[in-house]
Amino acid sequence: MTASSPSHSHSQPPSQWKIVLAFGLVYLFWGSTYLGIGIAVEQIPPAFMCAARFTVAGLVMLTYCAATGRPVLLAPRHLAHLAVVGILLLMGGNLTLSYAERVVPTGLAALLVAVSPLWFLVLDSLLLGDHHISRRGKIGLLIGITGAAVLVWPALIHPTALGRRELAWCLALQGGSFSWALGSVLSKKWQTAAVDPFSTTAWQVVFAGFANLAFALVVERNSHPIWTARGGGAILYLVVCGSWIGYTAYIWLLQHVPTSKVSTYAYVNPVVAVFLGWLVLHEKIDRYILMGSAIIIASVIMVTSAKIHKRPTHETIPTVEPAID
Repeated sequence: MTASSPSHSHSQPPSQWKIVLAFGLVYLFWGSTYLGIGIAVEQIPPAFMCAARFTVAGLVMLTYCAATGRPVLLAPRHLAHLAVVGILLLMGGNLTLSYAERVVPTGLAALLVAVSPLWFLVLDSLLLGDHHISRRGKIGLLIGITGAAVLVWPALIHPTALGRRELAWCLALQGGSFSWALGSVLSKKWQTAAVDPFSTTAWQVVFAGFANLAFALVVERNSHPIWTARGGGAILYLVVCGSWIGYTAYIWLLQHVPTSKVSTYAYVNPVVAVFLGWLVLHEKIDRYILMGSAIIIASVIMVTSAKIHKRPTHETIPTVEPAID
């Protein structure tokens, strides 16, 4: 939302190694946040956890921007755009996931979030209309969902895998995925090269922190958070690795890579989450996990290597002022 995309700018595209590095940061750190969120919400209500995570992360980022001379005083219209995107992404998407992880198994939550690439395809076409992924890319997206299903198949067929409460939160995760995809596409739609990417990311995180805090004060006002070293450490990890590193890399990718390709993180996250569970919590890895992981990796290769068709610029309406500052 912060830098001009290839289709809106004549600037040189970023080098391939920067794109690969950014994908790696998003894949690794966001895959690990499932574990971090699960630990953090053990004794801390989800909204208070998200409020603490994003408020601290955003304010530190803004302070850094001010100290290094980056612009922090932005136009009201731009701030409004940043508020909408930040709330859709980090409240509509992340807060929903945080609540769901109290009752939904981590692997199943990751599977349900894996539907977001389909929302990306639909919203990208409707709201942007300049990028159309090829048939090969669409097949890769479907293969990715298949791989995610294989990954958690044992949990799905287990007789006690889902109860009424779990099912409700599984459905809620679909709304969270839509909110995340909508925020991501709007981030690309409202991007502008005139403002520093780190500054705009910081404002998104701050707005999300304040929104989560307001929600917590209303909905969780009678709750009693228990702040422990375990929970505090999980939040610190989410701040540094999830918000500062992962989220910044994600926003940067949105400006340089089509959203349908960026959305492949949703397929890699279950793989990372499962293997971290094996490494940290000594959870079992079976043939379903190995098969699902292989299918997901294949789908990522298909999607990221697929050609992206761009609509010719003469098809756009030049008399309409773009919604940027």
